[in-house]
Amino acid sequence: MSVQKIKKASGEPDEFEKSVANELLNLEMTSTELKASLRSIYITAAKEVDCGDGRKAIILYVPFKLLKSVNKIHQRLVRELEKKFSGRHVLIVGQRTILGKSFNRNQKTSGPRPRSRTLTAVQDAILEDICYPTEIVGKRTRVKLDGKRIVKVYLDSKDQANVEGRTDTFAAVYGKLTNKQVSFQFQ
Repeated sequence: MSVQKIKKASGEPDEFEKSVANELLNLEMTSTELKASLRSIYITAAKEVDCGDGRKAIILYVPFKLLKSVNKIHQRLVRELEKKFSGRHVLIVGQRTILGKSFNRNQKTSGPRPRSRTLTAVQDAILEDICYPTEIVGKRTRVKLDGKRIVKVYLDSKDQANVEGRTDTFAAVYGKLTNKQVSFQFQ
């Protein structure tokens, strides 16, 4: 029954993904305010990431086409899922495609590779997804003398009370997904 809430492109879902899909199905069945919104929503993958200090986060991958409708109920959905998965932060990220520099078009379509499919565009979009619903106000890249890059991300200060406890999780998850070091501040 919970298989309808997870649709993987290839292979079978593992036990963790099945448990997350089952919780989504339970939410759809029990929650009156989320029922209509959750009916058409499914995930493509779920991952558990270690954030250090014994904390863990759950990343839910949603098809890019469904991301807009998920964002409408994002706060309520995350709140309910965090209750179910006691103490773990839940993050929702869109499933995006990265096309390499050597991308070749086929006969039907022509033109260069779309900007939205480049590595940097996808990584920026992942950062936006992780921080949602807080807006990113600015970004600075600091290059240290030894060549290390640290991206300083400035978040909107009006959401500081809601997001402040989660910034370490944001940084850890973004680091795991993109291998980029990032620090969050409020402005």
